[in-house]
Amino acid sequence: MVRNIPASAGGILSYFTRHKTLANLLFVMLMVLGLAAIPNMRTQFFPDVVNETVSVSAQWDGAGANDIDSSIIQLLQPALIAVDGVESTNSNAREGSGSINLEFQADWDMQRAVMDVQTAVDTITNYPDEADDPEVRWSARWDGVTTVMITGPVSHEQLARFADEFITDLFAVGVTRTSLTGVAAPQITIEVPSAKLIAHDITMSEIAAAIAAEVDPDPAGDVSGVNTRVSTGSAKRTPSELGEIVLRSNPDGSKLRVNDVARVERLGTARKESYFVDDQPAVRIQVQRSTEGDAIAIQRSVEDVAAKLEATLPAGVSIDLLRSRSEAISSRLSILVNNGLMGLGLVVALLFLFLNARTALWVAAGIPVAMLAAIAIMYLGGLTLNMISLFGLIITLGIVVDDAIVVGEHADYRARHYGEAPMQAAENAARRMAMPVFAAMLTTVIAFFGLVVIGGRFGSLIQDIPLTVIAVLVASLVECFLILPNHMAHALAARAKERWYDWPSRQVNRGFTWMRETLFRPFIAGVIALRYPVLAGVVLILASQMALFIKGDVQWRFFNAPERGFVSGNFAMVEGADREDSLAMMREMRRAAEELGEEYAQQYGRNPVQYITTLVGGNNWPRLQGVDNKDSDLLGGISIELIDAEERPYSSFAFLGKLKERVEDHPMLEVLAFRGGRSGPSGDALSVRFSGAETATLKAASMALQDVLLNYPEVSALQDNLAYDKQELILDLTPQGQALGFTIDDLGRALRNRLGGIEAATYPEGPRSAEIRVELPEGELTADFIERTQMRSPTGVYVPLADIVSVDRRTGFSSVRRENGVRVVTVSGDISEDDPVRASEIEESLRDTILPDIASTYQVQWEMAGQSEQENRFLQDALTGFILCMTGIYLVLAWVFASWTRPVVVMAIIPFGLVGTIYGHWVWEVPLSMFTVVGLLGMTGIIINDSIVLITTIDDYAEERGLIPSIIDGAADRLRPVLLTTMTTVLGMMPLLFETSRQAQFLKPTVITLVYGLGFGMVLVLLVVPALIAVQHDFTRQITATRRAVALPVARLRFVYWGLCALIAMWCAATLGVAVWTGAMWPVLLNALPMLGQVPALPAALGVFILGAAVMVVLSYVALALSARRPSAVGS
Repeated sequence: MVRNIPASAGGILSYFTRHKTLANLLFVMLMVLGLAAIPNMRTQFFPDVVNETVSVSAQWDGAGANDIDSSIIQLLQPALIAVDGVESTNSNAREGSGSINLEFQADWDMQRAVMDVQTAVDTITNYPDEADDPEVRWSARWDGVTTVMITGPVSHEQLARFADEFITDLFAVGVTRTSLTGVAAPQITIEVPSAKLIAHDITMSEIAAAIAAEVDPDPAGDVSGVNTRVSTGSAKRTPSELGEIVLRSNPDGSKLRVNDVARVERLGTARKESYFVDDQPAVRIQVQRSTEGDAIAIQRSVEDVAAKLEATLPAGVSIDLLRSRSEAISSRLSILVNNGLMGLGLVVALLFLFLNARTALWVAAGIPVAMLAAIAIMYLGGLTLNMISLFGLIITLGIVVDDAIVVGEHADYRARHYGEAPMQAAENAARRMAMPVFAAMLTTVIAFFGLVVIGGRFGSLIQDIPLTVIAVLVASLVECFLILPNHMAHALAARAKERWYDWPSRQVNRGFTWMRETLFRPFIAGVIALRYPVLAGVVLILASQMALFIKGDVQWRFFNAPERGFVSGNFAMVEGADREDSLAMMREMRRAAEELGEEYAQQYGRNPVQYITTLVGGNNWPRLQGVDNKDSDLLGGISIELIDAEERPYSSFAFLGKLKERVEDHPMLEVLAFRGGRSGPSGDALSVRFSGAETATLKAASMALQDVLLNYPEVSALQDNLAYDKQELILDLTPQGQALGFTIDDLGRALRNRLGGIEAATYPEGPRSAEIRVELPEGELTADFIERTQMRSPTGVYVPLADIVSVDRRTGFSSVRRENGVRVVTVSGDISEDDPVRASEIEESLRDTILPDIASTYQVQWEMAGQSEQENRFLQDALTGFILCMTGIYLVLAWVFASWTRPVVVMAIIPFGLVGTIYGHWVWEVPLSMFTVVGLLGMTGIIINDSIVLITTIDDYAEERGLIPSIIDGAADRLRPVLLTTMTTVLGMMPLLFETSRQAQFLKPTVITLVYGLGFGMVLVLLVVPALIAVQHDFTRQITATRRAVALPVARLRFVYWGLCALIAMWCAATLGVAVWTGAMWPVLLNALPMLGQVPALPAALGVFILGAAVMVVLSYVALALSARRPSAVGS
């Protein structure tokens, strides 16, 4: 028996029902709050994902990777691992610098984390003297808004000035997060030949010190009384001014100036990273959104500033906006909005068919009220309008009217069958349905709240779904009980007279009544009569759908990220190449892209290539791994903007595959990798981490894996993060060097100055910082550097470097990488999702064959990283959320029904939701994914709502009549609300089911799960719930009879009963107990039934236990029945 609502709650319902204006005032207030919140809601593509990683970095100019690893990384690692909240660490030591990334637990206080990490770093003081102090950094995730390219037939310096003006104008309108690339910082080089250093007996350090003293004027103070400020010297910033700086005054009165010993040159901005568009120079400005920024509003500001500035630029210079997230956001959100409006129309049409017009109108009015109220709640909670939150709103389009349908339909039922007055009927309907509707809403909230447990990047991605759904459900509950009853009272008062506009609903309901009385009642009677075959058949259907998944007819793909309309490629040249070789490779990639675009134009009628940007002096993001120590002149890349995915019949990955085949490799090319753009916080689709051996062995295993994967055309962007390093020379002082007064520290400092140069001074130049460096000519830094270099001893004597040092040569790797202190090498790449089945086959082959073979050959350990690592975490968290969800639902139902067994009947329908889920994925040929899991958790709460309403009605009827008639009458009377609530939920999402947009395909598994799961679930509710209630009644009678029989003074009966209990307990220990304790089946059972070895231990043990226990029960029952027929049994 369901609990009744408290009297105080009933008083509130009565007050809102009978008050003339209060319900309407609340109606208007909720609408106004929602409408006021909409313009202020921020819009974005995906929700913000909090960066839970803190980085610690340190610079040590001139040091090799091994030196930084041993002297800095391993010094910091123990202290940082001990910081509270740290889950894992990964470090990277490379030439000149090192970094450690600390990943913290989900939802950890990152402000506290930064302070704790800084404290741990400050406790360590024994860093190398030449190394800079480590820096601690943490930045929240940012989201790109657009990329701005300024290009034209002018110099890079001129483009840089245009870019500076553009950034200044953006700052003036409030767009402050920008980054400029393609323009090198201003630099003046003081190039000093070694011969001049020796001839004038001066060092590079002395030159740098003299320049630093003269670059900026030195303020001396104020002269009191005359309002005058005094400063000494004047700023010297040009090459001619720097060349006149006096280094030394000689005894003969002459002066040694910078021009006497060095060549002063100002370097142009067209060095390091340089962008090109159609062979014309370009600069790139990346505009980003802050945590509180609105992408669409920022985009409009950027467009306005760009239009104003472009009008003033020289002819041929243009400002182009690429990858505008606002356009993507607007188009993707409009897809969801249009589907939502279509779903709303279908839901309203259904209501008008089954309910009279006035009732349907007020029930449907609950949709905009609840939606707008939910948006107001979302705004107050800091949520944004994005693809995920809008999807959450669409999910609730049909759910939001479920409560109103139940209450409105019951009010109509009471007015028609009990003859209650309209006000009384509305009030009683709200009171009667308050507890089951509240319970249904609460179980749905608990089910969706289980998604909040999921952590990591994907947990952050989907958290807007449960929060949005919960907001809508809370708002719908308020509308259902505080607003709807008042409106229903007025609607019922007007129903006495037949209206012409109610003709469709009258016809539908006439046909529905005939179907219910003529077909459905006999059908339910048959289900109850054949309850055991019916339940067996339903279980068989579930098993058949599970078989589809086990056989592989329905695949599993964790996350198929929506493709973005661009592809990129990066390359690195071998040592010995120069910038001209990189430019030649860059032009070859552009040629291939342009020719492929023309070929596609002829084949498909439209050129997919919209914009090509090429780059030399660096890589596009994500950059090539393992090229940290390469000269930037040996790096380059290409970025190709494609037309929208909806405007082409092929994916960007198909275009990428053709492009790879068309590019001709340069003779000096070392690495070439292409990658397609994806949306969402996904890691690498393919990522394998090797560990457990020496670095050289790990590298060999990595190369072996890459060689195998090159045979799969679906795999692209293959690379590892460990590159071979340049040759390292280890210098030690000889006895002669020590005798001349040299020390290893002084020698190291002098060599660092000569090899790396000295930063003499910096000064502001516009928005950038300019640098003055003292360096040796590049021609002196050759292979015979040691033989030709002269070093000045402390006594002023110059001696060859080769005479005072011994040289040891070694070759290693450019970096040292560790995960939680263990050396690792990671192989990463991308897998095309055009064919999910093929992608799954590649991953399965990787896990089952390729990696075990490599691990056996090279004696290394391996683990899947990237998306696979995130997948494992997601599924573990989802399992935890499911367990908590089921526990919460059971406790709520136990409270509502005041019974321990009734919730089991209600929840028994949950597993059967898999029937529709798997079947739907099979029909649509869509693989199961993380969004299927999201749908399953949500469906857990929705699918039992019909069961709750049905069982409460049956329990009510059972108080006045027998159970079997109550089941038939309850199922018949609740058929219409059960049908309506399910169909509104399904129809609300139906448009998304047929959505062909590529950008919405990643959401389709959730839609399929809910549409098919709930559709099949409704049918199964009407089959399984009545049958289960009847079976529960049978078991109750049997248990009662057994208790009575055991209480009788019949020794044989008691012996068989307790013996059976003992046998079942031992059988449980031998099957389930062994499986839970050891993780494997009992060996005796495996020997007897070898086929059990092909099934996971726990499910196999459970099946064997149930089967064995059933056999024991049947045999015991038969034995007792036979013994009872003997005359001796009666005498005993």
